[in-house]
Amino acid sequence: MFFLSQIEHSLMLPPHLLNRPLGEAIKEQLDSIFLDKVIDKLGLCVSVYDIRSISGGFILPGDGASTYTEKFRLVFFRPFVGEIITAWLKESTMDALRLSLGFFYDIYVPVPLLFSPNRSELDPGHKNRVAWIWNYKDEDYRVDGEDEVILPAILFISLTSVQPCMRPHNFLAWLLIRFQVHDVRYPPIPLEPKDVKPFAPMVVTGSLDMDGVGPSSWWV
Repeated sequence: MFFLSQIEHSLMLPPHLLNRPLGEAIKEQLDSIFLDKVIDKLGLCVSVYDIRSISGGFILPGDGASTYTEKFRLVFFRPFVGEIITAWLKESTMDALRLSLGFFYDIYVPVPLLFSPNRSELDPGHKNRVAWIWNYKDEDYRVDGEDEVILPAILFISLTSVQPCMRPHNFLAWLLIRFQVHDVRYPPIPLEPKDVKPFAPMVVTGSLDMDGVGPSSWWV
């Protein structure tokens, strides 16, 4: 799920940071450039792991600050196909389940990759929300907020550290779903946006069509 990748990058160090230790100042700049950014084929950057080397420090003609070249390692969130991950159920619609890890929200389980046989029921209290139901041996297993998992806190990866996180807001009753990674895509940036939804530079497609996946409480 998480990988280390070495990057080489050149940046200008703003003059107001010259009173700071060089490594500390450059790390601050690298944080602002890379954290919470998606790099094609590498994934979502969640942390600057370390700085391997710093060279340069020259003021080039026409510049007002020193330019340094750094080699450093970044921690990327990049799930691999076939990996089993547990996430929160964020949204349930006629088209798909939307899941979240707390720091990454673009995980979708489309209807063809749901458990089979299945059916959906409209939620009378919420427009455009449905509950998906798996029928197994003549028994119905619902994927909705009624099948919630009670946990006071968990650990999650923030952009800078691992720390406790309380129950997130706007999630469907804290429902934990275990899914298998089916595909990871890096869509090209559209030249003319045609969709009202925000552009997602990285999209993970999940599958629930196998044993051992679905709401965690199903398999306790």
